[in-house]
Amino acid sequence: MTGTPDFAAIRKRAEKRKGGAEALKRLLPESAGNAALAQTPDNRILSCMSQRIFCAGFVWSVIDRKWPGFEAAFENFEPGRLALEPDGFWDRLASDSRIVRHGAKIAAVRANAVFVAHIAAERGGFGRLLADWPSDDQIGLLEFLARNGSRLGGMTGQYFLRFVGWDAFILSRDVLACLRDAGVEISDKATSKRDLAAAQGAFSIWAKQTGPSYTQLSRICAMSIGENYDAETILQRMHGDDQSPDGASFRQ
Repeated sequence: MTGTPDFAAIRKRAEKRKGGAEALKRLLPESAGNAALAQTPDNRILSCMSQRIFCAGFVWSVIDRKWPGFEAAFENFEPGRLALEPDGFWDRLASDSRIVRHGAKIAAVRANAVFVAHIAAERGGFGRLLADWPSDDQIGLLEFLARNGSRLGGMTGQYFLRFVGWDAFILSRDVLACLRDAGVEISDKATSKRDLAAAQGAFSIWAKQTGPSYTQLSRICAMSIGENYDAETILQRMHGDDQSPDGASFRQ
């Protein structure tokens, strides 16, 4: 990153594109704060992990509609219980019509049940780990998830953090375009450690200087560039199931 990117200019551009400051404000989610994660049950954390894993590469609305069946098939995602299930339980899931029958992703749920149960035993709940993780070290948290969990790297890890309630930025196509336009030296895919550090550096500076949460900063970036959906369309799609799987969704 060369110098400090000017977030005021990014915000002004987003306001102009969305019909003014108040219109933009309506599109920014309120954050409950990372501390609320400490009280999140472990089975809801494993459920969120699993949903994001199954959504990867699929149309999200298909997975969302089938999710009640997933909850039943995976025994409400209780990590301690799933971690003890024998091979036969997992083999049967490969032919269970209530879920999307993807062998590698089913195996990821099994591995992540062990992961969540282990951390929960150490910390008194997986949510406590998330709540205690510094908000300016999202990249470190993503690395931890990718290294210790299963299929939690890349965009899946970012979306897991956002959906579970951690204050996260999303490096979607539009957000990356905004960062590059602001002068942040980052590639199109932003998968290298150098790229991720550059993104973290920019968002950490903006968070300290401007006040909005990382989630809000990310959303403003996304709305400042790329295809210019009107505010009403974004609000409708934010609260509906019209989500794309490629990182260009309305939850950026």
